[in-house]
Amino acid sequence: MKKKTINAVISKKMRGWWDSIEDESLRERVQKETVVTGGCIASMLLGEDISDFDVYLGKQETARDLAEYYVKRFKSKRANGIPLDISVRPGTDRVEIVVQSAGVASEEGAEADYQYFEDRPPEEAQTYVSEVMDDPAEIEDQHEETKTAAWAEADGELYRPVFLSTNAITLSHKVQVIVRFFGTPEEIHANYDFIHCTNYWTKSTGVVLNQPALEALLAKELRYVGSRYPICSAIRTRKFVKRGWTINAGQFVKMAFQIGELDLKDLSVLRDQLTGVDVAYFLEVIDKLQEKDKERVDGAYLLEIIDRLF
Repeated sequence: MKKKTINAVISKKMRGWWDSIEDESLRERVQKETVVTGGCIASMLLGEDISDFDVYLGKQETARDLAEYYVKRFKSKRANGIPLDISVRPGTDRVEIVVQSAGVASEEGAEADYQYFEDRPPEEAQTYVSEVMDDPAEIEDQHEETKTAAWAEADGELYRPVFLSTNAITLSHKVQVIVRFFGTPEEIHANYDFIHCTNYWTKSTGVVLNQPALEALLAKELRYVGSRYPICSAIRTRKFVKRGWTINAGQFVKMAFQIGELDLKDLSVLRDQLTGVDVAYFLEVIDKLQEKDKERVDGAYLLEIIDRLF
C-alpha cells in the first residue's frame, strides 16, 4: 500500500474514532495528541490485514482522562459476567488501569464457573489451571478472540470499550488505545523493541516513514533496538517467527544483555517487566511471589511458581 493511501486510511479511522468521544474538551485534546504507530502501518506497507490501530497520546493527563472516560463507559454498559472492580490508579507517574483480581476485563465478562486465582490455595494451582485452560498460551488466544469477535461486529455502538487490561483499552472496530506510554513519537518509540514498528502518523504530520524501519519490513527481519521491557521482547519474537520473520543470534544477545542489567529480585522491577507481557498468568506469578515476600524475589520459589502455572 502506498504512503498516500495509508495516510487516507488512518485519517478516516481516526476521524471516526474522535467523533465517537462525547466529551468535547477531551475530544479536542485527543485530536491534537493522537499518535498512531506500531503494527498497523507495517501491515499496510506489507499488504497484510490490519489487526488493529494502536493509538497513543502526547500527554499523561490526556491519557489518564481518556482512560477514566472509557472505564466509566465500560462499567456503565457492562451487563454480562461477574462484577469487577475497575479503576484508573491515581497518583503515579504512569497511567494504569486496575482490574481487581482478574487483571483483565472483557465486554463478555467471565463464565459463570469462573474463579479468581486467589480463591484457591497454592497447592491447587496446577489443578485449577488445567480445569480452566489446557495451555497457558490459550489465555492470550482467548483475549484475541474476544477482541476479534467485537471488531467483526457490523452492528453495535462504534468504538465502544470491549476489553480492558493494565496497559490498554481495546475498542470495537479495531482501535486500541495504549495508556502505558505517552509523549512524542520519539519518546513512545523509546519503549519499542523492534525497528520495523517505528513508522507513525499524527494529524499534523500525516504518515512518517523511516528508512531503517522500511528495510526491516522488506526483509521481514527482526532488528532489536533496545527496550525498557526486554523480557517482553524475547517473548514477542515467537509470534513474528510464526509469521515468517527471521531473527539472528545477535539480536537475542542484545536482549539477554539488557535482561541481565535488570534487578529481577526486586519485586517491583519484576512486576513491571512481566506486566508488560500483559498475560494473566504472569500477574498470578507476581501475586504468589508477593505473598511470600513484599519486596524481594526468592529465585527458587519463582522457578517453582512458574513450573506450577506453566
